[in-house]
Amino acid sequence: MSRRTPLPGEFSDRAFSVGEGRAAGLSRSRVRASDLARPFRGVRVEARIPVTLVGLCGAYARRAPVSHVFSHVTAALLWHVPLPRELGESSVLDVAVGKPRGVPRAAGVRGHRLGDADVRVRERYGLRVVDAASAWCQLGTVLGHDDLVAAGDHLVLRPVVPDSDTRPFVSLADLTERAQRFAGPGGRALRSAIRDVREGSESRPESHLRLLIARAGLPEPELNQTLHDVRGMRPPRVDMLFRSSRLVIEYDGDQHRTDPRQYEKDLRRIEAIREAGYTVIQVRSSGLYGDPAGTIARISRALAAARVTR
Repeated sequence: MSRRTPLPGEFSDRAFSVGEGRAAGLSRSRVRASDLARPFRGVRVEARIPVTLVGLCGAYARRAPVSHVFSHVTAALLWHVPLPRELGESSVLDVAVGKPRGVPRAAGVRGHRLGDADVRVRERYGLRVVDAASAWCQLGTVLGHDDLVAAGDHLVLRPVVPDSDTRPFVSLADLTERAQRFAGPGGRALRSAIRDVREGSESRPESHLRLLIARAGLPEPELNQTLHDVRGMRPPRVDMLFRSSRLVIEYDGDQHRTDPRQYEKDLRRIEAIREAGYTVIQVRSSGLYGDPAGTIARISRALAAARVTR
């Protein structure tokens, strides 16, 4: 059995079009070989390369005209918007074009028309994608209220610890203006959601917890505040703070259990906060999604106790 011709180095970690392969000297039989996956018609990639969203988009871009732009859920994921699992794990790509071009139609692609005049095209990971505000507006027909708010919270966040991205992806003022001006499907949902978007929520569950507190008629907490009166350690930052009640709400995510070093660090942090005179309520996923009434009861009791002792 003859050995397959090795791929040129330029194709070792990315998708390539059949035309690119032929131009690089690959034979017709080589580009049809079984060690190459075919994510889209006319596109090849080594089957051993793990499939990622960016890789899948890059594969599509190899065959697509420049007028095609990633939009909707795909664009949101490229902007790292936290979405429900069933959306985040979808392998179908959302691709849009402006008029008068035909809507993209291909296996593994969901085609759209760019009807919003405010849409801007940005480059992200070397891909053409709608701007962050447009991606959020396009989610108005896809997400429920709480997830639409969480998506907005993510886009307007200015992280305390800077990352490699330029944040926020859009200002709250600009996102509000876009929501008010948006005339397409989902506009009413956007205008309802934008009233609840806040700067400071650092995760989807934190956004959901804040909305749960608001619906219960409780005061709105401050988000991701630093406590400068906690001694013996670097001033800690907390998820939610009812300052006058000296009540701290912390969402305890899975990373605190799966990373022992982080778990121990968080235990010491919580102990120091309590020693400084704060009440700390830790909320887990089971409390937020499985027993929201019980979670609100815990917070309400703590707020009532603070009023009595003041």
